[in-house]
Amino acid sequence: MSDWTSLWYVWLILLTVFLLLLCGVSASCIKFCCRKKRLPVEPFPRHPCDLTVIGIDSDSTAHSTVT
Repeated sequence: MSDWTSLWYVWLILLTVFLLLLCGVSASCIKFCCRKKRLPVEPFPRHPCDLTVIGIDSDSTAHSTVT
């Protein structure tokens, strides 16, 4: 059997995984802290809007030109 200390590539892989995990946890903590400090802002302010509905018959010329 080979000695664990001589398998340098295993330690390199473990170190890489550990660093990626540490970066992910740090980024999540920073994102959570920044979100907590900001005031809640509506992404889209609500404005009153008008809606117009036009009924079209099947006999209408506008309907035949659209289809």
